[in-house]
Amino acid sequence: MIKMEYKNLIMKRKEHVGIITMNRPYTLNALNSDLMSEMLTAFEELEDDERIGVIVLMGAGKSFCTGHDLKELATLSPLDRRKVFGRSVKIWEYIARMTKPVIAAVHGYATAAGCGMAAACDLVIASEDAKFQTPGVDIGVFCITPMVPLSRSVGMKRSVEMLFTGDIISAKEAEKIGLVNKVVSNDKLMDSALDLAERISEKSWAALHIGKPAFYSIFDMDYIHALEYARDLITLASTSEETVEGITAILEKRAPRWKH
Repeated sequence: MIKMEYKNLIMKRKEHVGIITMNRPYTLNALNSDLMSEMLTAFEELEDDERIGVIVLMGAGKSFCTGHDLKELATLSPLDRRKVFGRSVKIWEYIARMTKPVIAAVHGYATAAGCGMAAACDLVIASEDAKFQTPGVDIGVFCITPMVPLSRSVGMKRSVEMLFTGDIISAKEAEKIGLVNKVVSNDKLMDSALDLAERISEKSWAALHIGKPAFYSIFDMDYIHALEYARDLITLASTSEETVEGITAILEKRAPRWKH
């Protein structure tokens, strides 16, 4: 496997967990073209790495991510801005299509596309100082792309409230409305995210690799088609080697022996 040299992020591997750290702390990890291109490459690299089962996404410095780099956007033509917005959208699409769970470890600010980035991840662990916001209405640009993952995480009424007011949401409030899975003390953020990642990585990877894409696929289906899709997929999944091992382990009253 060819190792990519990254300039705007740090990528590490800890046993079965891949860690991507957005590393533009002087901009509060604002998303410029280079960072987003590297992020997509890093996600692709970890998706292809057979040693990795779960990915953690975090930000260096004082914040998780404060959205698109406005200094860069101000210099671009409308066509080039479309390309920039397309890069963040491509990352979110890729996270949904990945077979491996992605956990956002959020501290400080997660605003605009940074809020969208957190919402696009499968799970979110936030520190007590984390703040979430979609402030586009304050600068004349509605947070149109972040509203897609946000509305699917939070639901219509609360996401509309965030989008229309631009109000800052605390970590506790974000947990209450479903944007965050768990709030932890500031000094426990990374340990908590890694603990969750390690617990998930101990499960059947075959089950996760089928189940995660399936979970997101059903949102594009009506109820009846989703049930029929699930019926066919679980029938196929039940023939896998890991399913046989899992069922055998239950019958033999022992822990399953996964191959990873």
